[in-house]
Amino acid sequence: MTAVRTPAVARKPRIGLVAGGLGAYWPQFPELLPQLQRSAARVTERMREFDAEVIDVGFVSDAEEGAAAAEKLRAADCDLIVGFLTTYMTATMLVPIARRSGAPVLLINLQPTESMDHASFDTGAWLAYCGACPLPEMANAFERVGVPFRSVSGYVEDERAWQRIGRWIRAAGVRSVLNHGRHGLMGHLYPGMYDVSTDLTMVTGNTGGHVEVLEFDDLRVRVEKVGDDQVAAKLAETRETFELADSVVEDDLVWAARVSAGLDQLVADFDLDSLAYYHRGLDGEVHERLGAGMILGSSLLTARGIPACGEYELRTSLAMLIADRLGAGGSFTELQALNFRDGVVEMGHDGPGHLAISERKPLLRGLGVYHGKRGWGVSVEFDVRHGPVTLIGLGQTRDGRYKLIASEGQVVGGPLLKIGNTTSRVDFGVDPGEWTDAWSASGVGHHWALATGCLLPELRAVAELTNLELVEVTG
Repeated sequence: MTAVRTPAVARKPRIGLVAGGLGAYWPQFPELLPQLQRSAARVTERMREFDAEVIDVGFVSDAEEGAAAAEKLRAADCDLIVGFLTTYMTATMLVPIARRSGAPVLLINLQPTESMDHASFDTGAWLAYCGACPLPEMANAFERVGVPFRSVSGYVEDERAWQRIGRWIRAAGVRSVLNHGRHGLMGHLYPGMYDVSTDLTMVTGNTGGHVEVLEFDDLRVRVEKVGDDQVAAKLAETRETFELADSVVEDDLVWAARVSAGLDQLVADFDLDSLAYYHRGLDGEVHERLGAGMILGSSLLTARGIPACGEYELRTSLAMLIADRLGAGGSFTELQALNFRDGVVEMGHDGPGHLAISERKPLLRGLGVYHGKRGWGVSVEFDVRHGPVTLIGLGQTRDGRYKLIASEGQVVGGPLLKIGNTTSRVDFGVDPGEWTDAWSASGVGHHWALATGCLLPELRAVAELTNLELVEVTG
């Protein structure tokens, strides 16, 4: 068997970078261009600190150089282009870049320091602080040529500005993994779940990714080839990762480890970035056992950056991928119960969870029956890390368009069921019933991703770069 690959989720977003200023200034103010080039070099240095591949095409001084930069950036197939306005520059220098690249554009206006020294500055020194001057011109020109306008203004070492720039870069990473992603869909629809059914063409239509349709036999043949040494290695990984409850039956654990090793190979062979699956099975035959044995391996895959979820929930595996690419985890989740006494919504899921965002060492519990599903075996139980969280769902409208649906809350401590489910108590700051009605009315569907952190600012950037509507639910 071949080695498990590094997932394409780890593909760094490709960020194009171009700096510029009006060339007419250079002979008038000989010290200006070197100063601006130093600022541009520092911006390049800061850009490279992000988890991104930066393609720096240098400094442009006129429309002809802007057009040449546009061709370089078009050929580079960027996920985001950042234009650094070091001083005044004409729209003719940047519009070709924005029009020809095919990538979204972010303009940054970062002056050298927080403010000018008004007593000592002459015209040349002032012009180094004049990056704000062309912003309205760029916005007007972008509007008229049909290019969305977005910008970040600050100064070169302004951490607030860099935080906003980083938000756009992370959103570009989400756009990249959706555009280039390969999403596995294995088995068949959970019977009767109209909301889960998805037109596969619309995945490509809405996100640009590819859906690889898989059979459970694709998994079966790989599980059959798993060697005892691979099972032993997976068992060692499992015992290191999980606390094992007394209810875990050793034969069930060994089977789950074997299926997990087969899943790793399936992901490698089909080059998958996400996986959604379901198979009902009959009377304990091998396909039923495979479906029941998926929870351990799916949880380990999800923690590794390849989200895997049950019930054939393709749109939720995509939402989990978005959450994971934002560095926030993203665990397979549904509503479980409302606690009106404590003012919380209890949510989670039976089956796989994102181990990296567990509040404690996750528990592996043995179950004699899976509710609503055939089979038996081991299941994952944990509480998502306490603190701020964001729910991320991917809804689908009547005309087939996808929309992001999100809500922020707080995971708080308290009593939890001990039934082999991931379960979290989420406080949305409003009556649990009112929030539940508002969340359900959003069109979110049965499942979503539960992610750590307050992600609405990031999701607004993702929505803009991916052309997906964002619905924010507050209750």
